[in-house]
Amino acid sequence: QVQLVESGGGLVQSGGSLRLSCAASGSDISTIAMGWYRQAPGNERELVAVIRSDRITNYADSVKGRFTISRDSANNTVYLQMNSLKPEDTAVYYCQAVIWVLARQATFLYWGQGTQVTVSS
Repeated sequence: QVQLVESGGGLVQSGGSLRLSCAASGSDISTIAMGWYRQAPGNERELVAVIRSDRITNYADSVKGRFTISRDSANNTVYLQMNSLKPEDTAVYYCQAVIWVLARQATFLYWGQGTQVTVSS
């Protein structure tokens, strides 16, 4: 069974930094792409950043230059370094992963449980 476990959320002042982590666990899996989405109250879930297995990245315009996504492929882990945080970054951040599962010979989309990031002004 594949699970995504997130950590690193919390409360920070405007201008501060946080680092989110998300580890995919399971037997005989390969992460094709991993990324972060966020959802603020009353808003739809939106893409923050994504990184492919070839390390190609894509960022939302609102976070470019402030957030950096990276991955540890050997440990199926993705990180999101968030700098110069703003109150409008406040949201629940969700990890997403596209994972190849050897036992099922198929690719599946998984979501983490979400971690709260709150930026105070």
